Order: sequence, then structure tokens, then C-alpha cells
Amino acid sequence: MKPDPVDLSAEQEYHVSSLVVLTQPPLRHRLAEQIGALDGAEVHVVSEEGKLVVTLEGPSQRPIMAAIDAINGMPGVLSAGLIYHQFDNNDKQCEEMS
Repeated sequence: MKPDPVDLSAEQEYHVSSLVVLTQPPLRHRLAEQIGALDGAEVHVVSEEGKLVVTLEGPSQRPIMAAIDAINGMPGVLSAGLIYHQFDNNDKQCEEMS
């Protein structure tokens, strides 16, 4: 009898990050739209001074870092500072047993 194959999908990560993006004030609304169009991104606040509060969500750290790099590369973005990052491992077996 063959052993059951290992189910690699049983454990999944979920990442959430927040950042403050400092923009050139006249470009803040256009940049908020561009950032909000990124996969897993949501813009929560746009201030008159050009500060944006953004959250990024994704299945691993790699898409979060790619989004931060994309934001930093947008014309009119002065800086994107990571404020918070958290990840959880979800074990489907544990969820099914509870």
C-alpha cells in the first residue's frame, strides 16, 4: 500500500502589510487610483499633504514586496514606508478539526 501523497495546499500563508506613501500633493489622487488598482492593494486615506495610507494583502511576502517596489517606482511617489507586516499560517486540518 502506497502512503498518501503530501497535500502541500494544507498549509497556506496569508500576509497583511500597511504602509504610508508620501506623494507629490498634486498627484495624490492619481497615485491613489494607480495604487488601488494593484492586486491586493487598498488605499484607505488620502491627505491634502499627499500622504496615503495603504494596505497590501497576499498569499506570501513576495507579492507584497513586488507591490511596494511598484509603488516606489511610480512617478510622483516620494517614499513608501512599511509600517506593519503580519502573516499567519492557516492549517486546513486544524480548521477542519475544530
